[in-house]
Amino acid sequence: MKTKPLTKKIIWLFAIGQLGWSILSALVNNWIITFYEPDTEMLDAGQTLFLPQGRVILGIVTVLGGIYAIGRVFDAVTDPWIANMSDKSTNPKGRRLPFMRKAALPLALVTVLIYWSPVNGQSAVNGWWVFVMMLLFYMFMTLYCTPYNALIAELPKNQEELTTLSTAISFTFIFGSALGYACPFIWGAMTPALGRVMAIRVTFIILAAVGFLCLLVPTFTINERDYVEIKPAEGNAFQSLAKTFRNKDFRVFVGSDVCYWVAITMFQSGLNFFVTSLMKLPETMNTVLYLGMTLISVLLYAFVGKLQKKFAKKSLIIWAFAEFSVVYLITALSQGQTGTNKGMIFGLLVMILAAPSMAILGILPQTVVADIARSDEINTGENHDGMFFAARTFAMKLGQSLAALLFTSFATIGRSGGTGYRIAAISSTILCVLAAILMSRYNEKKVMADLKKEEQ
Repeated sequence: MKTKPLTKKIIWLFAIGQLGWSILSALVNNWIITFYEPDTEMLDAGQTLFLPQGRVILGIVTVLGGIYAIGRVFDAVTDPWIANMSDKSTNPKGRRLPFMRKAALPLALVTVLIYWSPVNGQSAVNGWWVFVMMLLFYMFMTLYCTPYNALIAELPKNQEELTTLSTAISFTFIFGSALGYACPFIWGAMTPALGRVMAIRVTFIILAAVGFLCLLVPTFTINERDYVEIKPAEGNAFQSLAKTFRNKDFRVFVGSDVCYWVAITMFQSGLNFFVTSLMKLPETMNTVLYLGMTLISVLLYAFVGKLQKKFAKKSLIIWAFAEFSVVYLITALSQGQTGTNKGMIFGLLVMILAAPSMAILGILPQTVVADIARSDEINTGENHDGMFFAARTFAMKLGQSLAALLFTSFATIGRSGGTGYRIAAISSTILCVLAAILMSRYNEKKVMADLKKEEQ
């Protein structure tokens, strides 16, 4: 059966799904540490302590850090399993969209329940509640995102379509993340009437409802069989995962990607603390700076598309890693003074310098995975698109697990002076440099030569 050409309408309907899961992801990744391990400024603003504080697990890991890390490892382990089920699916409605539709509602509900701990005070019961809800959150997120990511490689028929699709989903991802960062403005308006904790919870209910509706859009508006030639894969999850890691270029990319995700996760986890503790700026400035980064990066999307036609993807990604390392170093060195705009200088520098890297790394890495997956299919005759994206996500989430352990532990060091936050930023700087070094070993010429032969 001949598939239909990929139109811009279908591309944007598909991208709305990424808007949905990026909102839900932002609610957890951006605010869980702020909610459950608040600093002095947040406690003064009315935040309640729900979990035992400090490095209480073996003297090196916080309760939240342990929960976060275990959740990410669980998440990483379920990726290959769900990817294999999706790759092997013989559902007449497609291999990907049926999984996504089933995951949408439970994912939105669990996102809210993470913050609805049953005991109004520090309690081990709250710790177990958050632990279970986090495991469920990651399971349903994987159930949606793994099939979704596989479609990134399957829907486009050429590099132009792939770049257009990647740009669209990058835009919706950044927009969704920006909505997540806008939370302080929303809960700030409701805090006088509801109190800080309830205002945060109501804010998350509103945004989770928006995210849920967005998750459903591609599942009800796109007929997968119209655009994808469905070829169910064979073999179990571990065999399929092993085949992806036999690809040398994929191993190199994943190694670089892990370093990047450890760095960016520590930076994103700490951004609110960098703003309040190091730069001595109001909590709402976190939202202003992130929205500023987002706006500038979106304006640069078209420029990234033009650069891609002149330079190798590998070169642009390496440049972005180098620029991010400078951003993290500036963050580590930032100084502020309450009641002055001194910290704003550092905030503006971070905002302006981070935007180009956000644009590049928001678009190109996923196209590299798609390129490698298609190249591998050409050379082996086997389609494992879902597993390639799942394997990338598997490694990414292991990196995020490490980042959660590191940041929550670093944060306890000299909290009043922000020493731990500076250590986290410096660590991110080093990791981004390592990511650039590893990426330089990726053989892009060979991969692109395979794709060119197929097109010819």
